[in-house]
Order: sequence, then C-alpha cells, then structure tokens
Amino acid sequence: MSSRLQPMTSPGPRILKLNVRTKILVIFLALSLISLCITGFVAFFTISDVGRYAGQSSSTLGRQAVNESSVALEQAAEGSMLRIASDQAEITNVLFKDTASEMGILAAHATTLLNNSGVTPRTPSYTRNSPPANPFTGTLVELAPGSVAITGSDEYRSLAGMDDLLKAVLHADDDLVSVYVATDSGILRSYPGVSYTAPGYDPRTREWFTRAKNSGHAVWSGPYVDASGNGLIMTCSQEVPTPYGSWVIASDVTIAYINQNILNLTLAGNGYAVLLDDKGNVISRPGLTAGDIRWNEAFRSDNALTSDNPGLVAVGKNMTAGNTGIEKVLFNGSEVYIAYAPVRSLNWSFAVSLPAEQIVAPAKKTQGMIDSATGNTTAHILQQTDRIRDIFAGLFGVLLIVVIIVAVFLSRAITRPVETLKQGASALGKGDLDYRVTIRTGDEFEELAGSFNRMAADLKQNIGDLRRTTAEKERYTQELRIAKEIQENFLPETTPDIPGMDIAAVTIPAMEIGGDFYDFIPVTGNRRGFVVADVSGKGVSAALFMALSRTLIRASSQEKPDPSVALQQANRLIYEDGRSSMFVTVFYGVLDVPAMTFTYVNAGHNPPLLVRGDPPEIRTLGEGRCIALGVVPEVNVTSATLVLEPGDLIVMYTDGVTEAFNLQDEEFGEEQLVDYVTRHRHYPVQEIIDGLIDEIRRFCGSAPQSDDITVVILRVM
Repeated sequence: MSSRLQPMTSPGPRILKLNVRTKILVIFLALSLISLCITGFVAFFTISDVGRYAGQSSSTLGRQAVNESSVALEQAAEGSMLRIASDQAEITNVLFKDTASEMGILAAHATTLLNNSGVTPRTPSYTRNSPPANPFTGTLVELAPGSVAITGSDEYRSLAGMDDLLKAVLHADDDLVSVYVATDSGILRSYPGVSYTAPGYDPRTREWFTRAKNSGHAVWSGPYVDASGNGLIMTCSQEVPTPYGSWVIASDVTIAYINQNILNLTLAGNGYAVLLDDKGNVISRPGLTAGDIRWNEAFRSDNALTSDNPGLVAVGKNMTAGNTGIEKVLFNGSEVYIAYAPVRSLNWSFAVSLPAEQIVAPAKKTQGMIDSATGNTTAHILQQTDRIRDIFAGLFGVLLIVVIIVAVFLSRAITRPVETLKQGASALGKGDLDYRVTIRTGDEFEELAGSFNRMAADLKQNIGDLRRTTAEKERYTQELRIAKEIQENFLPETTPDIPGMDIAAVTIPAMEIGGDFYDFIPVTGNRRGFVVADVSGKGVSAALFMALSRTLIRASSQEKPDPSVALQQANRLIYEDGRSSMFVTVFYGVLDVPAMTFTYVNAGHNPPLLVRGDPPEIRTLGEGRCIALGVVPEVNVTSATLVLEPGDLIVMYTDGVTEAFNLQDEEFGEEQLVDYVTRHRHYPVQEIIDGLIDEIRRFCGSAPQSDDITVVILRVM
C-alpha cells in the first residue's frame, strides 16, 4: 500500500473570488434586520478566536518546517564543503608534489652529466647580449655580478647538457613558467630565454638558491616578486653537489596560476579559498598580487595566526596542525563556514569559506513568505471583527438564533482552510514531500497554500539531489574496486621456483589502486628477469600507466638477455605510447643461475641493497643508472654485473618503504631499512618481508599510508 497521503481539499463549491473583508461585509449586510446587541457580541468573540487560532497555527507550523529545512540545508552544506576542501587539497598536493618530482628528475640528469661532460644539447643557447627573438627558441645563459665562471670551462660545457631537459620539463608541465639552473660560480641557464635584466640580480643571493643548498631534497620558497617580470611567484628548487660547487635546479609557478587553477572556487558567487603554509602564512588567495613591490624588496604575506579575530586564529591553528574539519566563525559581523584540509606533502593547508546566511537563505525566504501571509490574514480577520461589532450593535435580540447560525457558518468557513494547512504541515513533518494542499477559497488562504506547496517541492528537489550524489559516489567506489581486482591480475601469482634461490615479493597500494608493480620475466637462455617499478602519480591514471609500462617492459625483455638493451627499447615504446607527462622508474636485473651473476640497470629507481658476508657488508647497487623511462625518447645506459656468492641477500624496493611517514611527519628512511635488514638477514626471505611491513606500520602508527610499498628479496642459498 502506498504511504502517500491523498491531498485534502476544502469541501464545498468554489465561491466568487473575494477577499475575506468583502465576504464578511456581504454576510453581515444580509442580516441588517438582526439585533446587534447579543448577535454582535457572539460574532465578535467567535471570529476573534478563529483569527488568533489561524495566525498562531500557521506561524507555528511554518516556523517548524523552516527550522527543519534549515538544519537539513546546513548539514548538507557542511558535508559538501568538507568534500570540496579535501578534494582541492589533494589536487594542490599533486600539483606541488609533481613539480618537486620534476626537480628530482632534473637533478638526476645533472648528476649524469657530470660523468658525461661531452653531451651536446639540441636546444640552442643565447647570451644576454644576443637574446632570442622568441624566448621559447632556446635557453639564455647569463653570468651573475662578480662571477668567476669562464665560458668554455668544463663546468660551463657540462651545464649546457641541461638545456634539452629544461625545455622538455617546461613543455610537459603547464604549471611552470620557467625552469633554470644556477651555480655557485655564478652561471645561470634558464628556459625560456628571458633575460634577468634587473640591475644587481644575483641568483646566488635569492631564497630559493640558499634554502636548497644542503637541504638534500626539493624545497619551496614563499611568494616573492619575480625579477624577470612574471609577477608574484613561488619557486621549487633542489641542490646538485658537483666538483665545481653546488648547482641549484629550480622552476617557477605563478601565484596567478595557483589562484586560477586551485583557488578559483566561488560556491554560488560568495565562496573564498585560501592556501596556508605550516606557519600560518597566506601562500595564495584570490586577489593576491605583488602590488608596487619590486623584485629586490621583501614580500610580506598575511598570517592567519596574527589576526585580531580569535575565531580565525583558532581555525589557523587547526590548519597548521594538519587537521581536517569545518567550523563556523564570526567574520565582519556575519557567520561564515570555513572547511579545511591538509596538503600533506608540504605540511600546508587548504580552506574554503561560505557565508552561513547563503546556506539557509532558501529557508529564510520561505519563513518570510509564511509570516507575511499569516500576518495579513490575521489582520484582516481582526479588522472585520471590529466592524461586525459596530454593525450588529443595534440589531434586535429576537434574531439571536439566526446570528448564531451565521456566526457558526462563518467560523467554519474561515477555520476549514487552516485545518487543511495544519494537516499538510503534519504530513510534511512526517517526510511525505509529495503531499500537496488544495484550497480554493479565492483569498489569502489560497495564496498561502500555494506557498506551502512550493516549499514542499523545493525540499523534495534538494533531497533528491542529495540521493543522486550519494548514488554516484557508491558507483565510483564499485568501479575502483573492480579496477583494483583487474590490476592485481597483472602481478605474478607466485614467485618463480629457481634452484638455489629463495625469493619473496609483496606490493601494498596506498589507495584502492596503485602505481607500483614487480614482475618475474622469463628471459632467453634460462635466465630470469626481476623488475621493480614505480609509476609517477597516484590513482586511476597511475594504474593505467602501470599496466602499459609492465606490458611494454615484459615484451621488450623476453628475447633480450642484456637488461640495458631491453630498457632502451621499453623506453622508446613507453615514450611513443605516452599521452601525458607521466614516467616510470625501473630497476631491472637478469639472474643467470649457472653463471652465478646478476646483471642489472637502474632507470631512476631506488638502488637495491646487497647484504654479503658475516659480519655483513652492506652496499647499494648504484651502478648502471639512467633517467626514468618515458621522459625522453632515448636513454643511454650501460648494465652492471654482480658476481653472486652464497648467502648474498639482494633487497629491491620502491620509495614507499623509505618515505613512509608517521604522524610527526618523520620518514622511515634508508637507515632504518638497512638496520632492519641487517638484524634479520638470516631469516627466510618471506619472514623478512612480513617483518619489514610490520616494522613500517609500527613506525607510522595511525598515519595514513602515503605511497605504494613494494619489496622483492632474492637470497643465494
């Protein structure tokens, strides 16, 4: 049986369209011969009571419905704002983390150049005296004031090998406006070729240069004014130690780009988004510009922790603490909702705000309409009551019964629509949003019924939107679950059974689907290939790129015993098939059991650990390195060969092991990995892996897994 209530109608035929005041006048004029002494008294009190009852009932029921809808609107808005803040924080995290990864690629390339100083770039270079007409034609080479660098020196020639990759990184990443490298000796090579014409500009004195030195990883500067005319920017930089001193590789992202692509959230025109660093400084917000500040003047950002508003200070503290939440704050005399979520890779935080008044505006509008209609109706009834008393004051008492009958009829005629509205409000309060009130009186009650029906339709539409959003989220979750099952089928079901070898492997994705993978590839001549790889990025795109990379590496390796030849072919295929700026780091080794050798190459991946002897000797397999696959069309690499000895233990892993973070933002690190492997080197390899995973989880505690974890261990028996 349907739970819907049937709409109730006011019984009786539809009367002529007249307002309440006119109807009362017509009725009482027909009773002009009736005594007003007793009849007026009864009519006055009867109609007054009806008017008060109608007004109070309508007002009470209307406010109850408005209050319930206001609560529902606020709860829905809070959930929506939290999702927006979390999603946008994750997008921000990916943008900055990808830029830092690109600096790592450039740093690895720079290290390679130091061992191959004869690289001749395809990208032309220019000097300040003869800059290119089109800055994107090539790089610009400048010497800082007081530079001791000499054109044609070994450092100068080695640094020229960076030009091609500077250009490739800029064109692969739309976030960046420039990519460059500066040295302790005062050389600056930048792409595109825009001259730093500001007098006295010396990159060695800039914050991005000094902070990067001795940091050991990519760092971000705060906002500052660019000397080359790009306005307010931020710089990601990383040091490369060289025999000539430090090289610092850097790239710029404009604050205008961040505002347009990350903070451009308006939420119906009144939203406001902001990005804070770990000290509460405003990194970016709508309208943030350099103003009249010059490149050699300090740019001072606002700080949320120094605000005069205690509510904003409390929100700022929660944001700098890395929390996720939503709070209501009094700002400029109005209540504002602020939702925030952390940008975890930088310890920054993203926030979005929305005026509370905007959230409950539909309910307030409905309340105003109800109050207005109720007030008008009550005023009309009271006015007519006063007139009835005056008109009937002189009528005869013999017509008392007729007056009573007329008064009762009039009372029922007025209260019947109110009862109908009351039943409709009760049905709405029970959740029947399909209920409609039908009143055909031709006066203000009919208008009030129309307002009531519009309110019910609006509530139904809002709840329907919430249900559709929930269903879409469940569908997306199911698709991710299916994608995870498909991805797991790409990994080997078991480890290969190789006489004299003990092998174990595991991969644990950080999300539903991940970008790490490992493989055991049969190679011609009864050899066996070992692959451990890590695709850049996270989520579905990384999983798809992982499937492509795994297939191409396997296809390129089965007939080629030399791993360097196999990875060169795989790189060409991955580069040609790639449709994005993604890349994959790979360690690939070929085990030859009869010869007791392990020949390997490393394409931008974490070098494996070798544990040998007792007491153990620990070293990394750092030879045979090249850039990650899919970055450039061709890679040059020479494989390295390790002669195996009984008892050798080789530990291959991805950066999800060493870069696992706890709640204090401390990473597990290579030192703890070496310590663990050393202490447990005599255990079976499967027990070593299981224990290592438990060790990482104990270290991280309740902190979420920040990256995919993959470990493959090989022991010579």
